[in-house]
This record gives sequence, structure tokens and C-alpha cells, in this order.
Amino acid sequence: MSGLLSTINPGLVLILAGVIAGLTPIQRVRQGLALIAPVLALVMLLAAPRETDLATMSLMGFDMVLYRVDSLSFIFALAFLIAAFINAVYALHNDNQLEDSMAMSYMGAAVAACFCGDFISLFVFWELTAVTSVFLIFLSGTRAAYKAGMRYLGLHVLSGVMLLFGAMQLYFDTGDISVRQLELGNPGVLLIFLALGIKAGFPFLHTWLADAYPKATVTGTVVLSAFTTKLAIYALARIFPGEQSLIWIGAIMTVYPVFFAVIENDLRKVLSFSLNNQLGFMVCAIGVGTPLALNGAAAHAFCHIMYKSLLFMSMGAVLYRTGTTKATELGGLYRTMPWTTLFCLIGAASISAFPLFSGFVSKSLTMSAVAGGGFLIPWLMLLFASAGVLEHSGIKIPYFAFFGHDSGKRPREAPFNMLLAMGAAAFICVGVGLPAIMPGFGFDWLYSILPFADDPYTARYEPYTADHILTQMQLLVLAIFAFAVLQRIGAYPPEKRGIILDTDILWRKIGYGLARWSGTVWTKVGPAMTGVVGGLTGRAFNRLEAAFSPRGTMARGGLNNSMAIWTVVLLGLSLLVAFFIR
Repeated sequence: MSGLLSTINPGLVLILAGVIAGLTPIQRVRQGLALIAPVLALVMLLAAPRETDLATMSLMGFDMVLYRVDSLSFIFALAFLIAAFINAVYALHNDNQLEDSMAMSYMGAAVAACFCGDFISLFVFWELTAVTSVFLIFLSGTRAAYKAGMRYLGLHVLSGVMLLFGAMQLYFDTGDISVRQLELGNPGVLLIFLALGIKAGFPFLHTWLADAYPKATVTGTVVLSAFTTKLAIYALARIFPGEQSLIWIGAIMTVYPVFFAVIENDLRKVLSFSLNNQLGFMVCAIGVGTPLALNGAAAHAFCHIMYKSLLFMSMGAVLYRTGTTKATELGGLYRTMPWTTLFCLIGAASISAFPLFSGFVSKSLTMSAVAGGGFLIPWLMLLFASAGVLEHSGIKIPYFAFFGHDSGKRPREAPFNMLLAMGAAAFICVGVGLPAIMPGFGFDWLYSILPFADDPYTARYEPYTADHILTQMQLLVLAIFAFAVLQRIGAYPPEKRGIILDTDILWRKIGYGLARWSGTVWTKVGPAMTGVVGGLTGRAFNRLEAAFSPRGTMARGGLNNSMAIWTVVLLGLSLLVAFFIR
């Protein structure tokens, strides 16, 4: 039995649980499946041998690897399964059969994709994540959620199609369908790169993220924050480590969301902009491509899944109790939601990279790798973005939700299951951020499971050095001081009711305007063009029929055996043309 389990991709356990949940109207059964499936999958993962193909098959001449575990896939799958269990606890109060089913299937598809060794099976699970996750947006039930969900679905299905087309082009060129390190240059590789870029939120391809995540359900947003984009980060680390263009792409990703997050009113949308910002650190590290940098990307992905889930859970609890996450409508909630406030502060400290919290020990790896590689401008951009993170996620989220002006709202504390899930995520945020006070605890545990844990530099890397702590604390204190001064003098950008558009305006204004203009032009010109083309083709067909039909000119008298003569003439001309152009 154990031998059979070792050949089953753990993600399939969650997918199967999702299918069963979709057929089970009994809430208790679905709750049990949601809690048991991640634990069983985690046991299977821990028992699986490394660096070997555990499940393979041949399909239509393609050699497919359905289950392979190595150090890179292990840490991402581990983070996904921990997040799946925490999310299951967070959603225990929820009684929506379709949402339970789609959430489990979505999480399972993301886990399964981490272990795929070929592009065909990766494509299957890649598309399954898109098809299942969109229901977490639709089930919010608003027209805005429907529009955002349709856009989300279209872009992510497009991402999958580009991934498949790129893989097929790569296969035709090389005869190899395996997932491996690639270099840009081949058109198929470029398609794969863009496919991953859509899911990772590259600049100009990112607008679906801030549009869709805030419109999902209370529990759906938490699930979405942990899986889709981090699956793309895993794929980038697997396929494009050391791709230099990613350094600049990642650096830009860290900077531009800061400006929009600072003025955004919807706090869940602030976290969505912040998510894009944090992805930039990982993308930049992947572009550097050294063992230290790749370790930084993996460590930051693991920590980000935990603290971003925690922040989204705290805002979900606020939304659940008050019906809003608008900064202009909140404030003073710490009086009746003290535990939610505490957990939000832990998440805020983690994302801001305060010492003794997880973000500090993961971000240190990335910053050191970028500085060590001599990339001065990207390093300065990351440094600025680090201060920006504190402004919009470290300070703004807890300040305007729980402190700030008193909104007069006195909601009850979040349900116990929500608090339990937030507590578990907070424990991880603190646990992996502490110095190594005992074996197997603190940041040493996280560093020991990194992809290049045996790299000499990483093995002796110490985040808690005087220069690391001093540099980070100077940055944090300066950012806090700037916020306090700006707030005191009334110069801090005020939250305004409305929609904040970034590069989305290109699609919403220019693209939409171009589409409307094209439609208007076609409405006026189309019928006339259709008539002209129809008339020309009709006359051409009539002349061809008059010449070559059984009753046409070619078949009637004039010359004896005219059809045979014309056949010889045309054949001779064809031979001459072929001779001269060869």
C-alpha cells in the first residue's frame, strides 16, 4: 500500500476531495475532506523519495512525468499544503458546496503542477487552476465580480494556451517535451515566458490581479492569494533561472504598485497591489539566478504565502463582520476585534521585514544576492520598494482598519475558526523568523529545506548580523517617521472613494475605444465591402465556370482534342517554372 501511495501525485488527493465535495451536500463531510486531504497529501509528500520519476506514462508518443519530487518542488508544495490546511480551517464556517469543491480542486491542481516533469501534464493542471479558481470570484455574486471573473478566466486560459503552443513549438524544434531550464530566443520559449508572465503578474500583464482578488468571496480571496501567482514563481524558477531580463522586470514589479497602494481605498485591493510588489522580489531573485538568489526566491515565496494569507484573512474577517474593507468606512475596530488586530499586526510586521519575523530572514537572502551580483540600480529599487511595503501594508492596513479615526463600528470578534487559522499563520510567521534558539526551530528550519541548502555560502548565511539589522531598522524607522509626519501635517495621500486605475487604463480606455471605433467603422464600411468582394468573387466564379466546366469553352470544339492540348501546355509551363526557380 505504501508503495502505491508513493507513486500518486499528492495534488490528486486534493482534487479527488474536491470532486467528492462537489457531490456531497453535507457540510460536515466537506469540512472533514478539507481538513484531512491536505494532511494526507503532506504525509505522502514527506514519504516520497527525491530526484526520481515516481509516476510516468506515454500518451500519443509523448513521455510524460506525472510525479517527480526535488528540492524546488518540495518547498513550494509544502507551502501550498500548509496553506491548504490553514485555509480549510479558516473556511469551516462556510456552507457553500460549490465553493468548497472548487477551492479544494484548485489547491490540488496547484500542488500537482509542482511535480510535473513535462509540459503536457503541466498544461493540464495549469488550466485546471484557472477553471476552478474563477468560481471563487463568481461566487461573490456581484456584477463587478462576474466581469472581473470573466476577464480573469480569459487571461488565464490564454496563458495556458500560450504555454501549450510554446511547448509544442519547442517539441518540434528539439524533440523534448520535458520541463527544464530554457533560454529565450526560440519563439516557443518566448510563448512559454509570456504564459508564465501572465500568471506571475508581469508589468502590463498584471491588471487582472488587483481587479479580481478584491472581488472574490471572503474565503476565496485568501485561497487565491496563496496559489496562482506562486505557481508561476515556481515555474519561472524551474524554467528561467538566471534570465537577466527578469531582474529588471522584477525590480519594476516591486516599485510601481507602491504608488497605487498608497492611495487605494479598498484595503483588500491594497493587499493585491502589495502582492504584486512582493512577487517582484521573487522574480528579481530568479533573474539573478545564483544559488543564494534562488534560495531567496523560494524562501520568500514560502514566507509570502503565510503572511499574505494572514493579512487577507484579517481583512476577510473585517469584511465578514462589517461588510466592507474601505479605509474611509473603517477605524477603531481594535476595541471589539483585538485578536484580529494582533494577527494583522503580525502579518504587517512580517511583510515589512521587521527582525524576528519571517519576511526579514527571507528578504535578506534576495537583497544580499542582488547586491552581491553588482546590480546596483535594481538593488536601490528593491530598497525603495521595501520602504513602500511598510507604508501601504505594514502601516496603512492595520492603521486605517483598526486604529485611525473611530468609525463607530463595534462588530463582534471574528469566528473562532477564523481566529484559529490566523493564529496558525501568525505562528509560522514568527516561528521561521526567529534566530535559531533550538535545533529545527527558527530560520534554520526554513533554510534547511531550500533548493540549494547545501550551497556553502547559503549554509553559512546569517541574516541576524549587525549590518543587516541596522540597515533594515534604519529603513523601517525612517518609513514610520515619514508616515507619522505626513499624517500629522495632513500631507499623506487621502483615501478617496473611487476606482484606482494603473496601466489598466490602456485596456479600459485605449483598447476599448479602439474596439468601439473598429466596430463603428465596420458597421458603415462592412456591408459595402462585403458587396464589392461578393460581386468580384461571383464574377470570377462565373468566368471560371464558363471556361472549365463540362459545358464550358474548354470542353467545346475549336481545336481537336482541345482539353488534351491545353493540359500539355499548362504542364509544360509548370515544368519551366519549376526548372528556373529550383
